[in-house]
Amino acid sequence: MVAENLIGFDALPQTVPHFCIESFRRNNKPDALSFKIDDVWHRVSGADAIERIRRIALGLSRMGVKAGDRIAIISENRPEWSFTDIAILSLRGVNVPIYTTQAVDQIRYIIENSGAKMLFVSGKKLWKHAESVIQSIESLEKLIFFDADFLPEDGRAMSLKDLEAEGSRKDEIDNFDELLAQVKADDLATIIYTSGTTGEPKGVMLTHENFTSNVAAISKGLPIRNTDRSLAVLPLSHIFERSVFYVLCANGVAIHYCAAFDQIAGHLQEVKPTIMTAVPRLFEQVYHKIVKKGKAAGGWKTKLFDWALGVGQDYWRAKDMHESVPATLAAKHALASRLVFSKWRAGVGGHLRFFVSGGAPLSKKLSYAFWAAGIPILQGYGMTEACITCANRPDDNKVGSIGTPFEGIEMKIDPGNGEILIRGKSVMQGYYQKPEETAKVIDSEGFYHTGDVGYLDEDGHFYVTDRIKDLFKLSNGKYVAPLQVESLLKQSPLVAQPVVVGSGRKQVGALIVPDWDALKETLADEGINVEGTREELCVNPFVIKRIQKDAVDLTKELSDYERVKRVFLLPREFSIDRGEMTPTLKIKRSVIDEKYEDAIDEICGGN
Repeated sequence: MVAENLIGFDALPQTVPHFCIESFRRNNKPDALSFKIDDVWHRVSGADAIERIRRIALGLSRMGVKAGDRIAIISENRPEWSFTDIAILSLRGVNVPIYTTQAVDQIRYIIENSGAKMLFVSGKKLWKHAESVIQSIESLEKLIFFDADFLPEDGRAMSLKDLEAEGSRKDEIDNFDELLAQVKADDLATIIYTSGTTGEPKGVMLTHENFTSNVAAISKGLPIRNTDRSLAVLPLSHIFERSVFYVLCANGVAIHYCAAFDQIAGHLQEVKPTIMTAVPRLFEQVYHKIVKKGKAAGGWKTKLFDWALGVGQDYWRAKDMHESVPATLAAKHALASRLVFSKWRAGVGGHLRFFVSGGAPLSKKLSYAFWAAGIPILQGYGMTEACITCANRPDDNKVGSIGTPFEGIEMKIDPGNGEILIRGKSVMQGYYQKPEETAKVIDSEGFYHTGDVGYLDEDGHFYVTDRIKDLFKLSNGKYVAPLQVESLLKQSPLVAQPVVVGSGRKQVGALIVPDWDALKETLADEGINVEGTREELCVNPFVIKRIQKDAVDLTKELSDYERVKRVFLLPREFSIDRGEMTPTLKIKRSVIDEKYEDAIDEICGGN
């Protein structure tokens, strides 16, 4: 099914601002973009969005911004992020997004390495986070703040409101359309710095064509309608949400911004989205909350909940395997849908047509549960270096796979090492100022080497099994793919964060940060009374044994050498600040292996 709103887009210049501005103009929706302040939703019409973009672009132009200039943004999700992004691109400028969770030394590196001459900052909170670094970077000519009520004592600082006022001056010619006409498909649009789990960040160079070809391909592959509503939860600084924003914007979807994860539950009820992107961690948290509530109901309600979960698993497993669904199972599922799963659907707003999930594997058990509840999750795949390359479709979904490639994108498996290779217009131009690094990942035929190991099934669906660099070998020579094992461990409501370990050791083990609230409630329900600090509970044999039981049960279907037999508990979640995770929340395994070497030896048998 082709997104109906792309009609005529082939005639447009293939640049991001043309796609977005034309859609704003054509649809002119009163709620093109929406954001919430103090419990009140504020709407931005398509016409107003164009005007904001025009004023920012002209303001920047009158301050000397020209083609090729790098402009950085550090902000949570909000309309100003998108206005500024499109304005920068309208001037043939280059947007350099920075994660709000980025460590200060990496913020310095990104700004200095990219040569950014200006920096947009959302407000006081992020300024305080990076103030010491930003103030010392002399190459930054201007600091522009989205929040009009905050300006630091820095001579370079000005508000976005003042910048827009500069762009609204009537004493100069409004040449926005002339500036826009100069933007070319092969112009550099952005440098996105990968948060790599090893080494310094690499700047991925993407052109307008990289994005717009992706917009067209995804729009043709997924049933996106201009009557849809979406909730933007993932950070716009990330390639996934930013690409999705362009797709939704180009198709006239009403976009609602969510600035923080703790706002999601309320926003879902108020926005009632029809399509939405998310990451597995969100689904895992939602699932565990639902299960916790169902188990706590007690009596016949808990029995009904458990029965519905079982029926849902059986029903969708049969559907996924293309097996015939017995009439009795279909009838049971219909009853479970009415009595139990209807509440799940209401929890996500009651109107969701489908989620698109990316960033990490989602376990089959969780996928089956949501699909059985009438909440389709389409797992997809992409990376900063190639945008969004493939996904399952509502009418062609295989749980556990990453789907099939979008139009114009070639994917194949390297017969030598099983690596997934990608070629197409969405593949990056290279790493900024790193030609040697670029040559390592883009071969002479133009295929990008993803670093992911996977396989292709007989129906043309791709599967990712792990990262090549994350695979490790046990002392017996067997290779273990930790991501797959971790996706199983996450099914336990007692597990907040698992990291599978054992490189060079005798057996596989897992470092686990428990979900402390769920753990205490479960132990109490099972008649086990434990007290103490988190550090004390981490060495409590009853606590270890209980979590270890879940780990053993959840991995029992794996090969013997892959099963988790012992766990080591940690009191606090892995963090970005301690260097254990990237800004995109990927585990830095080399850091973990070194930092917890003694613990790994204890549970995995040493070298």
